[in-house]
Amino acid sequence: MYHPRYLIDVLAENVRLTRNPFGIPKPLVNRWHIGMGLPKSAPAMVITGLMYQFMPYIETSTRYLSRFEDTRWEDALRYARWVPGTVSGMGLWSMTPRRDVRGADLPLRRIARILQRCGVDFGYDPELDEYSGVLLYDLGAQDAFLAHARFVADKLRSAGVRRILTVDPHTTYTLKVLYSKYLGMEFDVSPWFEAIDPSSVPLVVSQHADRESLSAVTIHDPCFYGRYLEMADAPRRLLGRIGIECADVRNCKHFTSCCGGPAESLSPKLSGEIVRRRVAELQATGKPIVAMCPICMGQLRKAGAAVQDLSEVVAGRMLS
Repeated sequence: MYHPRYLIDVLAENVRLTRNPFGIPKPLVNRWHIGMGLPKSAPAMVITGLMYQFMPYIETSTRYLSRFEDTRWEDALRYARWVPGTVSGMGLWSMTPRRDVRGADLPLRRIARILQRCGVDFGYDPELDEYSGVLLYDLGAQDAFLAHARFVADKLRSAGVRRILTVDPHTTYTLKVLYSKYLGMEFDVSPWFEAIDPSSVPLVVSQHADRESLSAVTIHDPCFYGRYLEMADAPRRLLGRIGIECADVRNCKHFTSCCGGPAESLSPKLSGEIVRRRVAELQATGKPIVAMCPICMGQLRKAGAAVQDLSEVVAGRMLS
């Protein structure tokens, strides 16, 4: 296991200097919106927190971390904080396959199209979309988290943003709960799947046989949606309204089991053991697995699970 202090120091320094944990310039990370023609101002603003966009870089970095865990090179992480964030960030960017980067953009583009299809009046301004700082909070770097959170919240408030549509549970929890608790800044925050009304549009008869046969799924509830925000029923209601049943496992909703993602940066081996147990439980239903968190998606897939993002399932019924 890596020493937590070394990792925290690296991440906190990167966030302080570059506003994201990896040091990669935001224009290189955040490109999903290009060509979509989304307005930069609207009553509701989509804030991604860059979580989906970070996934290819998380995959690359943890792949290297897993190689050196429990070896004599493990302690070298203590020196990483002295490497300028932009230097290490550009190195990580260059080592990450472009196809993985393009793939990470797909859920975001689908979510935007679903919102448009349902007539939701929303906008997206990449200048306002910043990393929430949630990992700093999770790892106990309280001062670093507060400093970054204040920067993000001030930027949103200065731009007049009040209603926020999120796309992942980590950003949802941070903007909705943590910014209110620690900064006293209130935003009207809801995940995208609570903002749409599928009854407002006719469902699509898919030309793909695999989509037509999708009548039931098993949901992996992210910890933040299932336990802390108590939103587990919302995606199930949405799926029910588009004709898809949910076959739940024992550890679901408020009692969901972790995917192992929070432990991955400190111990890839421990994280792998946690997610293997979770995948075995989810696969026992024999139904396709659906997730709605990019970190959970990455974890489940690394453990061999065939898993779809919630946006992909909804798009199969709502988009032509």
